[in-house]
Amino acid sequence: MTISAAKGAAPGPARLTERDLRGLLFTAEMYGLQLDLLAGLLALTEERARRVAARWRRLGYAETTRLGPGRPWVWLSRRGLTACGLAYAAAPPALSRLAHLRAVTVVRLALESAPSYQRSGAFWRSERRLRARTGGRVGLREHVPDGEIHFPNGCALDYAGECWAVEAELTRKTVTRTTAIMRELLARTGDYGCASADAAVPGRPQRHARVLYVCSAAARPVVARAAAELGPLAPRIEIRDLPAAAALGGEAPPPGEPAGQARP
Repeated sequence: MTISAAKGAAPGPARLTERDLRGLLFTAEMYGLQLDLLAGLLALTEERARRVAARWRRLGYAETTRLGPGRPWVWLSRRGLTACGLAYAAAPPALSRLAHLRAVTVVRLALESAPSYQRSGAFWRSERRLRARTGGRVGLREHVPDGEIHFPNGCALDYAGECWAVEAELTRKTVTRTTAIMRELLARTGDYGCASADAAVPGRPQRHARVLYVCSAAARPVVARAAAELGPLAPRIEIRDLPAAAALGGEAPPPGEPAGQARP
């Protein structure tokens, strides 16, 4: 893939590598990434990831700045989103969501590093993509998960063909609210973007075979209590610990090392 040189740069096309494309698409799907997580994604040192981000910025594909604690953030510009074929809004990650976005990204990286995930050909569908499918029509009472994992039919896993909802829980909700979210996710039958009346239709196969909750120490007790309220549905809730790298001011593991305990 070629792109035009940025304004003020020497004339001539610039070529995006396969690594660039992977990084740009991942960054777009997650709203933005902190620099250390970009390094982990691309299996680079942080200094090399910084140079990659700087190159994207020079080409007009991305913006970078420090938005809060920890490393600078990288997100795609309108030009970068267009190059990726995505119609998302070109905006920096919301300050109020930085901690949550980092946690979800760390969970995704941890899951995608699991051998079973890689062998199965599983893929992640992001909250941003799920919301885009609704065209902004998500009802005030409809919950969209932080992501979905899709396991292809025919893969050598007990859960081949299943779709799991994923929730990264940093802070405690009430048990009542958490239980309601669990019930909604487990009852859903339709894909996101379908008519709201089709979200849960009796007699149709359930969309989410399981819901994977990856929790901070503060949130885990409430999530466990909420799952216990589900009775026969409780076995469809999986609870795991949030990796230490999820802390907003923390650091991702060095390239090549696992990101934490979140495993399918």
